[in-house]
Amino acid sequence: MKKLMLSAIALTTVVAISSCQQKAKDVENNPQELSAKAIEVHDEIMPQISTFDKHTVVIDSLLTNLAVLKTDNPTLDTVATRTELSTLKDNLEQATDKMMVWMHEYTTDSTDTEYQKAEIKRISDLKTEFEKVTSDANRILAPFTKK
Repeated sequence: MKKLMLSAIALTTVVAISSCQQKAKDVENNPQELSAKAIEVHDEIMPQISTFDKHTVVIDSLLTNLAVLKTDNPTLDTVATRTELSTLKDNLEQATDKMMVWMHEYTTDSTDTEYQKAEIKRISDLKTEFEKVTSDANRILAPFTKK
């Protein structure tokens, strides 16, 4: 009896594990599931664009007022600051533009599994870029934010 009970538990475990593995495999080959995953990543990073826009406005203001900033902080290297802020602004705008292009080009209802996998990679790479630009913006703009 005990042997029968252990066999039943083992069989149930094997079936459960196989089912989970099959479900994961189904997701990997289901275009609708893959599309949902791509949209999930998009939805996670899309709200950052409004922050990028705000950062761009702050950067424009800082660039316009570098002389005032130099007066307030005589040790400020305005050439290096201008370069760093301009590069950051370009990176923010490029990340935003890439998102707009991705949204314009992405076909949510494509049934091509390979296309959907490629788009997940593309939007995931964009997420990595967004994370880097966000980190750079926080670091570069920190000295200029009032506390």
